[in-house]
Formats: sequence, structure tokens, C-alpha cells
Amino acid sequence: MPHVTGFDREQYIEMQSEHIRQRREEIGGKLYLEMGGKLFDDMHASRVLPGFTPDNKIAMLDRIKDEVEILVCLNAKDIERNKIRADLGITYEDDVLRLVDVFRERGFLVNNVVLTQMDDTNTKAVECKQRLERLGLTVSRHRVIPGYPSDTDFIVSEAGLGRNEFAETTRNLVVVTAPGPGSGKLATCLSQIYHEHKRGVNAGYAKFETFPIWNLPLEHPVNLAYEAATVDLNDANVIDHFHLSAYGKSTVNYNRDVEAFPLLKTLLTKLTGNTPYQSPTDMGVNMAGNCIVDDAACRAAANNEIIRRYFQALVDEARGAKDSTDSDRAAVVMAKAGLKVTDRTVVQPARAKAEATGLPAAALELGDGTIVTGRTSDLVGCSAAVLLNALKHLAGLDPDMHLLSKEAIEPIQELKTVHLGSRNPRLHTDEVLIALSVSAGHDEDARKALEQLKNLQGCDAHTTTILGSVDEGIFRSLGVLVTSDPVFAKKSLYQKR
Repeated sequence: MPHVTGFDREQYIEMQSEHIRQRREEIGGKLYLEMGGKLFDDMHASRVLPGFTPDNKIAMLDRIKDEVEILVCLNAKDIERNKIRADLGITYEDDVLRLVDVFRERGFLVNNVVLTQMDDTNTKAVECKQRLERLGLTVSRHRVIPGYPSDTDFIVSEAGLGRNEFAETTRNLVVVTAPGPGSGKLATCLSQIYHEHKRGVNAGYAKFETFPIWNLPLEHPVNLAYEAATVDLNDANVIDHFHLSAYGKSTVNYNRDVEAFPLLKTLLTKLTGNTPYQSPTDMGVNMAGNCIVDDAACRAAANNEIIRRYFQALVDEARGAKDSTDSDRAAVVMAKAGLKVTDRTVVQPARAKAEATGLPAAALELGDGTIVTGRTSDLVGCSAAVLLNALKHLAGLDPDMHLLSKEAIEPIQELKTVHLGSRNPRLHTDEVLIALSVSAGHDEDARKALEQLKNLQGCDAHTTTILGSVDEGIFRSLGVLVTSDPVFAKKSLYQKR
């Protein structure tokens, strides 16, 4: 899809900072601000709102960082199942450490991690707690509370929230974030507020959830893309009936916040005698919907993301030999949006190339809308081939020329097969880039091609077989948004990543 800006980044930073300041003044005292989505590298938002940069939220908080303390949540269940951040390829546990490093490098105060939904079976979570504490972090445990979020009387009691360990914070604006959705951020905020009031501290709550966007229609592609991104949680966008009842206005929220709202309202009422919120939408401070400057561009980007999420679910199920629960849910979202997989413009060219050659193939769409393809050969895999063809096009080189000579490739093949024991002589993307870098020292065409790598950022690609970890990592590092058909290149029971 050609690169088009649909979102005003600077307007968003200005408007969002001001709105948070206003909310702090309205609430007074200490504010726990739940940050939904990714605080630092919100890749999803940058994909569905072209112009939104991955660091938008942290750039906004930079303006008030001397007043902010960050608290990171991590769900014990995500630790037990080694949940992976798909966009980074690392576990949620490791991502907590990465986030802490990033926040500290930018001058933010962050010392506390809360492990949520802990119970006596969480062996790996206990080991994680010990690891984090050895690294100098303060770790608090929050328990699984029976009846959450419906049994409000039990939850708002010493036997409920009272059993959770309190995370000691020192500033009056506490941003609660996490590696991903379902990490227990809301429950953490509620627990902290409960314990703050026990200590005589006036504390309140607000939410900064980018998606779903409350002032976009329920089935706007940007909101549907959020459903597609959370199929593993079975989240659903819903009309906020509390807001509709209180104000007569239809707004969008998601099911877990609507379900939990009575608890929040009960908690605040029990602690303070009243609540400032009449609906989940009231809780939010999100201004993203007001900063969309090209709705058509955002719709197109979100539709592309919905299809990407469907392919990702299929590939994850193939890799894990899992049932089709997640891909079935993603297919339902695609149906809501009226999409089919070939609406992703790189899918059909890749499949057509594979059919014509009888081997795995790939297609990549450049920023100007040009689509290049790559085929598997004796020398390179289809991912490496499409990468080279894209670079040749961007550099204005003859598409039929060989950027890498057979003499440059064969020594690498010999190293792989003779000395390193690989059965696959074809070069992966990383090996091709290394060979291209070496050639660039004496070949002007190779140098011109190498200089075009930066222009692959944000491009879409599709391969007709599941990528190996090396090619997947290279595409990720280059910023190429790649999908794959859920087919392994080899018909083996064991698939090496």
C-alpha cells in the first residue's frame, strides 16, 4: 500500500498532554493512569494510524516526566506460557526488562514491577520474581481474586484487594503499563488505590487506552483491527451502554472495561463516597480519534492490519500445531470488515509467482505502490530474492542484472554446507545483505542498492511459505510488514525456526 499520512503526530502530542493535565486537576491528589497498548513502541498504532510513530505516547509523557513514575505489570500466566511479543520476538518477561531500560534511558523513574494473577501453581512466575529482584527491581504480587470482576463486595475487602502486596510509589502521577494486553493493569490500579486510601492518601484513576477509539464507529476498520490484534484474549468492541444511558450518546469501548466498570464505580464510591465517572468512556483520556486527518488512509491501513493479523494467527497455529480458535476469530473480524486475504495487495502476486515456478515465492510492495516479486533459486531463497529485487528497483538498476555474482555466493554456500553442516545451500536474507555489504566496497551498483535499505521501512510483503526466524528477524529489523501463508517449506514433523 502506498505510504500516506493519515494521523497528525504533533497535534496528538499537544492535545493528549493537555487533556491529561486537565484530568489530573479535576481528580486532584494522586492519579493512577492506566496506559493501554504499548507505551514506548506501539507498532500496532503506527500501522493502523499512518503518521502515528511508535514513540508517540512516551514523547507526550516526556513533557511531564519529572512528575511521572512508571509501574510495569506482568501477568503470571503469560510468564508460565512464555508468551511472545510477535513484533519483537521476545518473551513478555524479557520485554519487561527492555521496557525498564528504555524508560530509564529517557529519564523516567521506574522501580516497581507487579506480577498479577499469581497463585500457588506459578513456578515460573516465582522464578521471574527472584530474577527481577536480583536485578534490583521491587516486585509486588497480586493474587487471583475469586469472583473478579463481578463480586464487588468481596473484591473491595481485605480478603480481596487487601491480600495484594502494595507497590510503594513516590510521585503523584503513576503510569501503569505492561508488555501487552491482558496484563492486569486495571486490577493493579484498583488495588493500588485501595491500599492508598487505607493509608490516608487521596488517589484516583483514569485510563489512556488508544484502542478501541471511543469516538469512531463500532465497526470502523481501526476499531476492528484492535479486535483482530486481541483474538487470543477474545476481546470485542461494544457500545458503552453506561455512557449511552447517562448522556444519550453512543461511544465505543471494549468488553472487559465495560464488564469491570461496576467494580471501579463501587470501589471509588466505597472509598471516597462518590465517583467522577458515569461510564467507562468517562474514564478515558484518549484523544487519538481527534487527530485523524485522512480517514480513508487510516481505513486502508487498518484493513491491511486485519488481514495481517489473520495470517499471523494461521502461522502461529501451524507452528504450534494448535487448533483454529484464534484464526477463526480473526476470520470473523475479516468478515465484519468485508475483507478477503487477496485484498492485501502482495498476496496474489506472491502466490502467482509460486504457481508459475513451482517453488516458494515472495512479493513486496514499495512505497510508491510498485510490487516486485522474488522466486526461490539454487542460490537464494525467495525472501532474499525479493529483497534484492526491491533494492534494485529503488536504486534504478536493471532488474535483470545480478547484484551478487555466483563467485560471491558460492563461498558462503560452501561455508554453510561443508563446514557448518547446513543442508540448505540457499542464502538467507542476512547472508545476502552481508555479501552485498562486502561487494559495496568495490561495486558501485551494490553500494547504490545497499543505500536503499532505509526505504523499505513500512513496506508490505508476503511469502508463500512460513518464514524461518532469520528471515523473519531481518524483515522486522528493516521495518517490512511481512505475512506468510501457513505452509512449511519442508514437509517435516520437526520445523526448525
